[in-house]
Amino acid sequence: MAAVTGRLVTAGAAARRGWLPFQVVVRHGSKAVTRHRKPIHILRQKLLAVTEYIPPKPAVPERCIKPWEQEIHEPSILEKLIRRDVEFTFQENKMIAVFQNNSINSEDLRLLRHRLMKHDIRMKFFPNRVMRSYLTDTKYKNLLPLFIGRNIILVSKEPKTKEMLQIVRSSTQISLLGACIEDALFSRQGVVKYSRLPGMQVIRGEVVSGLTQITSQTCQLLNNGPVLLTNLLEQYLKQQGDAVIGQKESATTEQKETQESQGS
Repeated sequence: MAAVTGRLVTAGAAARRGWLPFQVVVRHGSKAVTRHRKPIHILRQKLLAVTEYIPPKPAVPERCIKPWEQEIHEPSILEKLIRRDVEFTFQENKMIAVFQNNSINSEDLRLLRHRLMKHDIRMKFFPNRVMRSYLTDTKYKNLLPLFIGRNIILVSKEPKTKEMLQIVRSSTQISLLGACIEDALFSRQGVVKYSRLPGMQVIRGEVVSGLTQITSQTCQLLNNGPVLLTNLLEQYLKQQGDAVIGQKESATTEQKETQESQGS
């Protein structure tokens, strides 16, 4: 303390003489913190835990009150191009079958594509996002549940379900989910039943034969009346002719009898 006082006095004397030092060292005393916070007693901790305020939960969750804001996804140029291709595919083809791709390898896929091309059945791949965005606003929106995982789409300009099922039957790595045939939706069982139907040429032949049979029956029914009338008239004329001949014969016999009676 004496040293500090001496320094201060020296500094004061120097100030009076007109000179002030650049740095003055002053020591401040510090007080040690020896008081620590005592831990809360266990009974008080239990009492605070029991009496702690728990706010009530709202009757309706907040996520139900606040509307969900959906992000607007702007399609890219590539997505617009693929969407145009999807629209063209649905317009130009009468059969569109959706298959599930169960990790088929590239070699089997190439052989399957080649076998389908022999029957003019083409294989196409489209992203599920583009397919779902297109099907949402069309009459094919019931096909939306089919486009979830990895899919393969088989299309043809004419319904060729029988040939398609015969070719796909040998491949166990793809399975049929459903199809749209001539603007009608079919399940897997519906496609199998549709393939068992006869071809269009057979159906057309049956329709033509049925129509010709109906027309022939109609002509026969229309001709029955005149034919029956003609037969009745012929029979009537024949009866009238027989009656006239009988009268003439009876008249000649009477004349002969009268002449014989007169001659005798």
